[in-house]
Amino acid sequence: MIKKILHHMKDEGCGDFCCTKIENFSVKSGELTVFKEVNVHIHCGELTAIIGANGAGKSTFLRAVLGEIPHGGTLTFVGANGEKTKKPVIGYVPQELTFDRTAPISVSDLFAAALGRFPVWLSTKKSAMKRIEAALNRVKAEYLIDRRLGALSGGELQRVMLALSLDPLPNLLLLDEPISGVDYEGRALFLEIVSSLREKEDMAILLVSHDLDLVKKYADKVIVMEHGIKAAGTPEDVFDKINGADRYNGRLGSGNNI
Repeated sequence: MIKKILHHMKDEGCGDFCCTKIENFSVKSGELTVFKEVNVHIHCGELTAIIGANGAGKSTFLRAVLGEIPHGGTLTFVGANGEKTKKPVIGYVPQELTFDRTAPISVSDLFAAALGRFPVWLSTKKSAMKRIEAALNRVKAEYLIDRRLGALSGGELQRVMLALSLDPLPNLLLLDEPISGVDYEGRALFLEIVSSLREKEDMAILLVSHDLDLVKKYADKVIVMEHGIKAAGTPEDVFDKINGADRYNGRLGSGNNI
């Protein structure tokens, strides 16, 4: 059996996809600068968390990485050999899914609509059902396959959205406040699953979150954004700079690279 080598294991290399290099990133909206001079390296096998006040540019940053909005600076995907490579598979989980909660749509219907080429009212092939079951199994939600979407709790719905983002399995996973409004037990379970994915699949993960306790527990690196990077480093280094009322007021130390 071949042992899977993760990027964060020192001097042992990594898989075909190594990291995402984001250099001098900036986004403007008219005359307003949403953020500028952001420099980040997102490595495979690592979970990088972005924290900061509302309006600091966190979600806009993710949308720029996704290519949904124009940006300045460069975004480079690097392979294991250190050379530029093709765009990796990117998964994305938004803060919430807006839909009619009274509609008779099941979890399997959602997957069939997203992954299939035929209308969902036609019978779903056995191969497709196995694919859906496998995706839900990754997030400990296989029991939800026939559940109506409107009947899911907030945490269950976000795990379903996470499962959907994992098909096909991404190299880079972007999570935009995916556990906002979810109870503590649901938030902890979600991040336990994400942490397991990082380790088992050698996945690069970028998480936006306001839950500082869980960020400190699960993140490998933390970025504090305030229209740019105000602090960056290990959770221990960054949280040592955060205290009381000064948490997001800009007095978090220097450094704009991670």
